[in-house]
Amino acid sequence: MLVCSCVLSGSFVTSLTASAGEPYDVYNYDRWGEAIPSQAGYIAERTVSGYDLGIGAFDTPNDIFYDHNDIFYIVDTNNNRIAAVNSDFDKVIEVYDKFTMPDGSKTSLKKPMGIYVSAENDYMYIADSENSRVLISDRDGNVISEITKPVSDVYDQKRTFLPQRVIADKAGNVYVVLNNITTGAAMFNPQGEFTGFYGANRVQPTAEIIGNYFTNLFISEEKKARRARNVPTGITSFDIDGDFIFTCTQSSTQTTDTVKKLNAAGNNIFANMELSFGDYTPMYDTSQNKILKPAICDIDIAEDGNINVLDFTTGRIFQYDEDCNLLFITGTIAKQVGGFDHAAALESRGDNLYVVDSQKDTVTIFAETDFGKIVHEATALHNAGYYEEALDPWYEVLKRDGNYRRAYIGVASALLRKGDYEGSMKYSKLADSPKIYNKAFEGYRMNYLKKNFGFMVLILIVIISVLVYIRKKLEKRRLAAEKARLDEQDQLAILDRQRRILEEAKILTENSNNDDEENGEEESGYDGFKTR
Repeated sequence: MLVCSCVLSGSFVTSLTASAGEPYDVYNYDRWGEAIPSQAGYIAERTVSGYDLGIGAFDTPNDIFYDHNDIFYIVDTNNNRIAAVNSDFDKVIEVYDKFTMPDGSKTSLKKPMGIYVSAENDYMYIADSENSRVLISDRDGNVISEITKPVSDVYDQKRTFLPQRVIADKAGNVYVVLNNITTGAAMFNPQGEFTGFYGANRVQPTAEIIGNYFTNLFISEEKKARRARNVPTGITSFDIDGDFIFTCTQSSTQTTDTVKKLNAAGNNIFANMELSFGDYTPMYDTSQNKILKPAICDIDIAEDGNINVLDFTTGRIFQYDEDCNLLFITGTIAKQVGGFDHAAALESRGDNLYVVDSQKDTVTIFAETDFGKIVHEATALHNAGYYEEALDPWYEVLKRDGNYRRAYIGVASALLRKGDYEGSMKYSKLADSPKIYNKAFEGYRMNYLKKNFGFMVLILIVIISVLVYIRKKLEKRRLAAEKARLDEQDQLAILDRQRRILEEAKILTENSNNDDEENGEEESGYDGFKTR
């Protein structure tokens, strides 16, 4: 049995409750990354099998695609066919198991793995895996062309050509995911000529790789050549939306580039963003006694720009808005409707999600709930730039789920646009969004300065006046103290002069007395001599 390790934390066990009819707990994540109970955005409506469609059982279906003609295409791999089904999933329009080649001969599929239908030319592009080709056909089953193993120095000729997924852009360039190639998707021009690889993943920067990098600085070229090369994990699936290609990588060990948004040059728009796809806390498999990390096996870009990713490990669909804010978590590993044994592919149409289970041989249809409708309405308005119009739907979301973090972000953004900076600061704090908070704080500071400019100028004048007054008082005191000091010095100088005068007078007096005594002695001696 698979259980979320965060569920083991105690209070979460009792607080989470499964929504009516769903075989799993409905939850989301708060600002601290903790799993919390939440409202369901989707509920499992029904499952559809090949028997339900009247074409016999599916056998290991591996892909599903919804086209511009309102038709679903299910890749029934082990039955070597493509089933075209109407949008209500109650009628088969066509079963493609035989195709007519340009020379009139017939050809069959062999373990097809993926399909894409172009809105530009109405062609079907089929990843015909074990026939080692991409079959390009019209909707009547007439083959237009084939793409086979390229003869090129860039393509390792020792490797087989096993297409798993295929898409085409507006210009007619074809991109093919190959199950034994790790250097990105093989890219072909509209004429079917190989032009190189596109969107390769980066190597996961493990401690061993970092250590080898520094070791390589000091070893010989011969030893470097003998060392095992570090290669990235190959792309698993992709989807195209306008000028961007979104890729996903199913890996239990790699966390780098699990989901990418690539521009025409093959640069990942998500590369410098701190993003996480799947459960924040890895799953714990009690039967195997080990932690199972998210493994994104398929990706779908909805009509409204939301990003849906399918986690093979947990059987869950994680839905994000175009800014990669988590909206909903749906599905699980379970036998009941809404659960999966082997989630293989994902598609969306309007308000519904469609998931292929290659072990149950079914397609599960998830319908949008009332709560999901409000969230999607608010998200669509927000993504279109109508932030203020999205405010009321966001408030309604918070009434229904006070822990819904995406709504706090939406309200904070709307209030920021309205100029309610204090309100935006409050909600951005609740959403833990420093980016919005900083913008709101700048606006709040500017408004405060404008509103209180006159008062602040008056306060500034008062402060300057007080400082000038204090400075004058201090200067006056300093001058008075200086004058007193000088007067004291003058008095001391006068006293010193008087002291010196007195000392000089005393010395003169003493000298005068000494002279008088000497003169007296001389006179006495003379008289005595005269008497004798």
